[in-house]
Amino acid sequence: MAMLSAHFFSLFLLLVVMGVTGSGDPILSCSQTPYPQVCSSMVSGVPLFAQSETQSGFRDLLLQTTLDRTLLAHKHASAMNLAPLDEPAKAAWADCLELFEDTIGHLNRSLGHSSSAEDAQTWLSAAMANQQTCKNGFAELGTSFLFTSSLFMANNISESLSNSLAVNNAMPRGKAPGNRRLLSQGFPGWVKAADRKLLQSSSSTIKANLVVAKDGSGDYKTISEAVAASAKLRSGTSRFVILVKSGIYNENVVITNSMKNIMMIGDGMDATVVTGSKNVQDGSTTFRSATFAVSGGGFIARDMTFQNTAGPQKHQAVALRSGSDLSVFYRCSFKGYQDTLYVYSQRQFYRNCDIYGTVDFIFGDAVVVFQSCNIYVRKPMSGQQNTVTAQGRTDHNENTGISIHNSIVTAASDLRPVQGSFKTYLGRPWQKYSRTVFMKTSLDSLINPAGWLEWSGSFGLSTLYYAEYMNTGAGADTSKRVNWPGYHVIASSSEASKFTVGGFLSGDSWIPATGVPFSFGL
Repeated sequence: MAMLSAHFFSLFLLLVVMGVTGSGDPILSCSQTPYPQVCSSMVSGVPLFAQSETQSGFRDLLLQTTLDRTLLAHKHASAMNLAPLDEPAKAAWADCLELFEDTIGHLNRSLGHSSSAEDAQTWLSAAMANQQTCKNGFAELGTSFLFTSSLFMANNISESLSNSLAVNNAMPRGKAPGNRRLLSQGFPGWVKAADRKLLQSSSSTIKANLVVAKDGSGDYKTISEAVAASAKLRSGTSRFVILVKSGIYNENVVITNSMKNIMMIGDGMDATVVTGSKNVQDGSTTFRSATFAVSGGGFIARDMTFQNTAGPQKHQAVALRSGSDLSVFYRCSFKGYQDTLYVYSQRQFYRNCDIYGTVDFIFGDAVVVFQSCNIYVRKPMSGQQNTVTAQGRTDHNENTGISIHNSIVTAASDLRPVQGSFKTYLGRPWQKYSRTVFMKTSLDSLINPAGWLEWSGSFGLSTLYYAEYMNTGAGADTSKRVNWPGYHVIASSSEASKFTVGGFLSGDSWIPATGVPFSFGL
């Protein structure tokens, strides 16, 4: 791969991760995987291997053996005596246990007969994000705990996932959906009619399952109490609506994997506010610092503000973390400084939202589109540089990336008077295959002419995919942009369309049911 020209490599990388080239080049043996020795060690001696002469059979065998190893590693890790560990190591280890439970769920779903290759690619990409996050936690808190020789690494789970991603990416895809006619309200197809109605209705007319009100006029005074009650009150996984009346809710809210299809409706941005101040400087991992964290699939939030008030001096401090597949945030505000919005993993859509921050303040490894959003860059600490995004793709077969479409990037009120004293960039490569696209977005004069910033020397500059398409504003001039092999000015609408709601998120199949307005294409 390294011998390819930069242009050809970038084109090939884009096609692979978008699933365009995969179906024509099946992977049927370990020798064709990224880690052939790991693959061979896993399938050798497995009776099913002799029967796995088909592409799907080989894929399922790799997934099953990866699942088996993950289960074994988790079993041993859960039984470990953590008493000798210091508190930071215990905190990072707790993250790892949760993340590996999540990975087990992703592998089981990918093996399910009802899942498509596209679904499995999303879930396997999320599993890869989990491995990296587990490792990051130890580094953030300054404790190694002999991580490189831990049970997780010894079982080659990351390499096994990479092999599974490659094989699944080469699976034949179903017929690509055409440009389906949008519903009359302008919502995409995956949003159910009942959810559309909820998103369009005024909060005063919504019949919520539970009401949260600080003044005691609702069912509960805190959001966390309502979330806990929802697990006991609901039957099945039907939509469960929690109405959160205006007020400042100082709490850390967690919506777990088992809490699916929860919808949270506030009284408006800056009226209903969830706030916290956890941060890495005070001993939390970035993953655990979130004021509001959601993992359960199908989550929807509307008319709320999520914030972390730790401030720039505390560094990583997350306002909201979403690892919820097919999650939607509509008319919400996210306020913080460094690492404000953690688009952690899986498929996410943000519409008419406001995002505030300084360093890497939209970051993570989700498949995510921001549409018609306002991105406000705040005043950082002295000596800092602002970076809007830090996308975290670690494997070139992951289908993840950040797409910012028809939005605005401008200075917040505290930065505007002094914006000439600080440099602001569109993004930097947190991981080797970082992928971010800005399309038809207004970029204000605060954007540095170079556009993008290195993370560490030449790291990722030839393997990332950063692109711009038909942006406007004083900061949109691409004539002085970086000349990295992985940077592109997109010239054709067909290439740009790959990063729209329809092309990137397959959003026409699930967003309409949520009731959030959206644009299918460019």
